[in-house]
Order: sequence, then C-alpha cells, then structure tokens
Amino acid sequence: MKLICSQSDLSSNLSLVSRAVPSRPTHPVLANILLQADAETNQVSLTAFDLSLGIRSSFSAEVLEGGTIALPAKLLVDITSRLPEGEIALDDQSADNTGEGIIVTLKPKSGRYQVRAMGAEEFPELPIIENAEAITLTTAALIEGLKGSLFATSSDETKQVLTGVHLTLKQDTLEFAATDGHRLAVLETTNERPVEGSEQVEVTVPAKALRELQRMLGHNSTSEETVAVYLDQGQVVFAWQNQRLTSRTLEGQYPAYRQLIPRQFERQVTLERKQFISTLERIAVLADQKNNIVKVSIDNANQEITLSCEAQDVGSGTESMPAQISGEDIDIAFNVKYLMEGLKELPSSEIQMHLNQSLTPVIFTPLGGLKMTYLAMPVQLRS
Repeated sequence: MKLICSQSDLSSNLSLVSRAVPSRPTHPVLANILLQADAETNQVSLTAFDLSLGIRSSFSAEVLEGGTIALPAKLLVDITSRLPEGEIALDDQSADNTGEGIIVTLKPKSGRYQVRAMGAEEFPELPIIENAEAITLTTAALIEGLKGSLFATSSDETKQVLTGVHLTLKQDTLEFAATDGHRLAVLETTNERPVEGSEQVEVTVPAKALRELQRMLGHNSTSEETVAVYLDQGQVVFAWQNQRLTSRTLEGQYPAYRQLIPRQFERQVTLERKQFISTLERIAVLADQKNNIVKVSIDNANQEITLSCEAQDVGSGTESMPAQISGEDIDIAFNVKYLMEGLKELPSSEIQMHLNQSLTPVIFTPLGGLKMTYLAMPVQLRS
C-alpha cells in the first residue's frame, strides 16, 4: 500500500473516527483504526469500531497502490496531529523476515516515522442493514431532533433504556423522545421523502452514539445536505457525504411516554422565552444554595407570573414578568435545572405553558414552527 495525502485531511479524519476507539479494548485489534486505500477512486477511508459504536470517514488522496491495514489509533493520532502541514507519504512493508510483522512508514517533508501495524483481516466488519429503506432527513432537521432530545436522556446506567433517545419512524416524520423520569422531551421532524408503507419502526439509540453524530454533523456539513438513516431492531446506521456512523440499539421496553402527556388543560400561560430564562437564571443563584427549587406564582388579575426562592439562612429573591394568562391563579414549584434545560432548547421566541394542578405534569411548547413538547414534573412545595 502506498499513498500521498495532506496532513490536515489525515489528522482531522483520524481524530473524528478515533472517538469510536474503545478505551479498554476487549480485543487488541479494536485499539486500531482500519485504513483502506482504493487506487481506482483515489479515496482513503478510516474506520474505528468498539463493537457498539462504529465511525467511518473518507477523504481524497493520491493512492499509488491500494491496500488495507490496521494502525494503532492513539499513536497515529498523536503523531499525525503534531506533524507540520503539507503532504505525507504513507506506505507499508511486511517485515516478516525480521520477525516484526507489518511496519508502516509516514514520511512528512521533514522526517520519517515508523509504526507497527496489524493485518486488516482481524478487524470486525461495520454492520450494514439490508432490506431496510432509508429515511432521508436534512442535516438541519436531524441536528434539531438531537438538540431537542439529547439533554433529557438519563445518565443512570441502571435504567439503561433511558440512557438513549427513542426514535419512532412514521411515514413522513421521525419522532425523537427522551426522558430521565423527571422530564420528557418529544420532537417531530419531517422526512424529506415519505417512507413507503405505513409500518412504524421504533428503536432506542444510546445517547453516546448520538452525541458523536451531533458533533460530526455540526463539524462540516451544510444544513441542506441530507442524511440517510437506516433503522432496524438491534442496529441503526446514519450515512452522509463521505461519513457513516453505526450504533447498536438499546434493548428493553421504552416507556409509553405519550400516555404521560395530558390532553386537556385548565390553565395556559404565554411567555417571552428569553426573558423567562434570564429571570430563572437570576433566581437560580439562590435556588442553588438550597434545593434547586423555584416557585412560580401565576396571577391572572395582573397578567403576570412571579418567580421566587427562599433559601433558609442565605436569603430570598422574587421577580415578576408579564404573561398572557388564562385560568385561575396557582402556585407551582419546579427543579430550576430541569426547567431551564428544557426552555433553552425550545426553538421559538414565545412559549406556552399548559398546566392543570400544582402536582400534575406541566407542558411547555414553542409558539409556531417546530413541533416540540417539553414536559416537566412539578415538585411539592414545602410550607
């Protein structure tokens, strides 16, 4: 194998895929990145796979002789990232006669580095999903779906199915849902091309894999580009441009979250979102001193809401802001962290708050635009 490529292409693609290299590999070959060079297409592709998350990325190079080889990930990333910009020649030679296996030589213009490599035959194949029809989403829609759901996943590994985002494929929409037991985020994006047939497919994808996907999409893609998504029980694949991410899905029954969302409401409040968030941020300074609880008092007569917090032995704070209110007055309390995290992801300048009683689920929705629902459970007010 022999190729010439730019240092920046090699380094940026290596750092992208290396995120799928396991920190404690169960098999020595998994500590490597698979490099495949194709002389016909002049493409080099790099693959890392920890048997759950797989990332592949390709770039153009001058491939003089094609070949495939497994290279030590950490060493290669560390060397390449420190090399000066410019062309790098890379070739491998079998050194079996010296008993050293395969040696790969990197030649930047100023020097020469040799790295021991492994044969590619041991490297596991990235899973492919056969017979599944691709859903096509724009990059913008997919980023929107991830941004509006990932924050609400659980970090508690004992409830493993809640550490992922639940994807539901319908004919012309893809729904993202995430909950950690205290709050729920549900967001619907539109498929670029409706999927044939009406069979609904549901999978739960680990948040770790989707955070990598979010990072990769935000890195170098335009919002109008499309991503092909293949869903299957057990596996999900995202493919776009020269990149591909594959992930195992999480096993277990995802909660029937639709049943948690009330159908009717006794009260409705319309608020300016940024003003609400900045007021919450100020009150949160005191809430952090106590138990993170903020009280929201809804006042219909004055058409305003008042946020307050009493932190014993520290101090207290109250602040009011205008709102459009229908329904009777009520006091309700929330964990300020859950409230702010959800409000920050609602994609509109005005939001609506729908509620019934002081301890029933409260729903926040954006006014106009994206279809997103954020549910936050109130907490008991200690008198």
